[in-house]
Amino acid sequence: MNGVREHYKEHGDIDAAIRNFPRRLIAERAILQRLKKYPGNYLQALMAIPRTLRLMYVHSYQSYLWNHAVSMRVGNYGFLGVIEGDLVYKKECSFGEGPVTDASKDDDGRTNASEMDISAETLLEETIQSVKIADSEDLLKAVYTLEDVVLPLPGSETLFPGNEVSGIYHEIANKDGISLTESIHGVEEFSITSIRGGYRRVIQRPIDCEWDLITYTDDKIQLVKTDLDVLSKAKPLESDELLSTGTSYENSLETSGATILEETKSIGSSDVLPELAVKLTFTLPASSYATMAIRELTKTSTSVDCQKSLRS
Repeated sequence: MNGVREHYKEHGDIDAAIRNFPRRLIAERAILQRLKKYPGNYLQALMAIPRTLRLMYVHSYQSYLWNHAVSMRVGNYGFLGVIEGDLVYKKECSFGEGPVTDASKDDDGRTNASEMDISAETLLEETIQSVKIADSEDLLKAVYTLEDVVLPLPGSETLFPGNEVSGIYHEIANKDGISLTESIHGVEEFSITSIRGGYRRVIQRPIDCEWDLITYTDDKIQLVKTDLDVLSKAKPLESDELLSTGTSYENSLETSGATILEETKSIGSSDVLPELAVKLTFTLPASSYATMAIRELTKTSTSVDCQKSLRS
């Protein structure tokens, strides 16, 4: 694909680019087809991208800012607890992830933060009102813990923390030429101020945690059922042969006690020294990622370079 892009960049041949871009590249093909119809009209070209995909760009930028803010919050203050100025859920308010809703405009013209596949991280408007800034009295009473701390996915109705963490949002946005407080252009769908916004927890504790130890000698054999197996009620032979010493831990990934490895059944050839695998199962809410939970357990980087080195 890089060759196709370079050819278009050098020669500006839209027809050749459309011909060579595969159909799965929906955004690229939509932009090129609109540019062919309206040469030089780049706003029209962007608006040719399907609406759900256009909204994803804004939601992705919200998450980008949130990631930097969390890194700063944890880097500067660690995991010791709540600090003054942190955003927390009010104890007297019930809260949770909002249900799946359509990304549509409300009566005042603002775009509701959808919780489809593009913005499951955002909470409903009424939940947004359940957030407060922790003050010195809250800290003295030890009302809140780190698990109550949230950071905003910026929008027109979100609060920012009452401490220096707030500054990282505006600092990064300003470098990118983006305002988090006012719209600098007339295209609502590409403006954070036209989205209500929401909050995401800094720390999310997995639930329904279970682990199993499995020994194997052939890394090409399937150790667990895939989602497709479950949905189709398929029962792979190798999956049925598992015998593990799994232990279930509710509301925690912490484990303790000795594991009796002799009770695990080895899968594969008996002539090869067995390898040990850990099978984990746990439940996370929307927009919390299993890869991050596993990274924290294994203390292994999820970067592309690190993962490639593991295969070599």
